[in-house]
Amino acid sequence: MLGLLQGFAAGLMLSISFLDLAHNAINSIGFLKANLWFFAGVLFFAIIANFIPEPSLAPSSDVKSKKKGGDEGGKDTLKKHRRQVLYSGIVTAIGISLHNFPEGMAVFLGSMKGLRVGVNLALAIALHNIPEGVAVALPVYFATQSKWQAFKLATLSGFAEPLGVIIVAYLFPSSLNPEILEGLLGAVGGVMAFLTLHEMLPLAFDYAGQKQAIKAVFLGMAFMSASLYFLEISLPAEMSL
Repeated sequence: MLGLLQGFAAGLMLSISFLDLAHNAINSIGFLKANLWFFAGVLFFAIIANFIPEPSLAPSSDVKSKKKGGDEGGKDTLKKHRRQVLYSGIVTAIGISLHNFPEGMAVFLGSMKGLRVGVNLALAIALHNIPEGVAVALPVYFATQSKWQAFKLATLSGFAEPLGVIIVAYLFPSSLNPEILEGLLGAVGGVMAFLTLHEMLPLAFDYAGQKQAIKAVFLGMAFMSASLYFLEISLPAEMSL
């Protein structure tokens, strides 16, 4: 199920990146400028991913096997391992918090363009955040045996996104130059494309298999097309899309 969700979210993100954000930027500011902004976004997020690698969920199976070994080797070994797992969970939470920060900025900038872009970005990123929360909660729960502690740390790691919104709201006025706004949205498209290809698709392949994941990707793209259509016909004419 996790892999299918990631494949579905990847389809949403790819549609947003290439068929909406990058496409509109090319039409508004020209091919060259739009591509410069797009690949600036790719480079920006690639640097973040390089210094703060995204954790995987695979260690959860290792945790169970090591737990059995700890039971055989004694309580001291188990306690030591739990401390190590707790430390890894805290590091993961810090990494995900820094990783989530530009995602909040992307949603805000998309919302400045219009409700359609903002809603679609928020939906895709929300689906992407599910395995990130699990990646934080699992090691913390194993180490502390407390669902509340696991929930609390996973929730705190997600607060980086609204923090990114607050900060970028002060940096960019609502009357931002249209050309700069389109360029920034092109950069957001680059960020979303890198995030999808670097993190979401590999995770979808690992957990759902390539064939099932690809089906979920195209289902996500179809869902995005339908959502754009229904938003367009349901919103008042004066609201920006």
